Amino acid sequence: MGTEFRYALGRYCGQILGWGLTLAGLGLFLIPFYDVFLEQKEGMLQLIQGYPKALMAFFGDFGNFFEPAGFLDTYFSYLPVIWGIFAVLAGSGLVSADEENGRLDLVLAYPVGRSALFFGRLAALVLAMAGIMALGWLGFSVTLGTSSLAVTWGEMALPFVALLAQMLIYGALALFLSMLLPSRRTAAWVAGLVMVASYFLSSLSRINENLKPVAQLLPHDYYQGGKAVEGLNLAWLLGLLGVSAALALLAWVLFLRRDIRVSGEGGWRLPAWLSWQPRGWR
Repeated sequence: MGTEFRYALGRYCGQILGWGLTLAGLGLFLIPFYDVFLEQKEGMLQLIQGYPKALMAFFGDFGNFFEPAGFLDTYFSYLPVIWGIFAVLAGSGLVSADEENGRLDLVLAYPVGRSALFFGRLAALVLAMAGIMALGWLGFSVTLGTSSLAVTWGEMALPFVALLAQMLIYGALALFLSMLLPSRRTAAWVAGLVMVASYFLSSLSRINENLKPVAQLLPHDYYQGGKAVEGLNLAWLLGLLGVSAALALLAWVLFLRRDIRVSGEGGWRLPAWLSWQPRGWR
């Protein structure tokens, strides 16, 4: 397991730097702008009041935009959809990528168990996501001393914990689907669809209360965003982590029970009576 963990983590190094430094750069750009927005507060309030209320409800509570939590939440609200792309692609390809490329059967020919391979790679993926969040947190924190944004380094870490929980659940969902569906591409597409639908339904539920029961079934409704600087909702956090762990364990069970393809995408594994055709039809 240790060897597989180090090998998988080495493959993620470039992605950790790419995604992490991009997130850090966003923080270096945004935090100093808080003071600029405060200087233009009256003009911006008039501008915000001119927008339709439904539009403001979709993008969040702009009435608190000039408070630290509201300012951060404006930008953190859409980060799960962007950085969730990494989670979906990495989760769907954790095992299936090597399987479709014809490498997985060669790896398993060595004295390495399926469980060791699975959990070694899964641990590397979780650490890679945490590394991306750590770089982003540094980028958002290093300029706090030059800004009037009244947030400590410790408080700034809390939105990244909430964002990490979102990445974990979408990565675990993509991993589970890659064991259930015939290809990595299909698994990534379905997981990405759930991710985007979750964001839009959660946002639209602020406008239409009838959508709230549906939005509550999806992960984004339990994402605190920048408001986490005021304190994490531990019930939401533990719930997301619990669902992520359950999806990962289900994926592990499916991986233990399935046949490894030599290469290429798989089929839908239809029952025999569905795939049967009369001779005259062939």
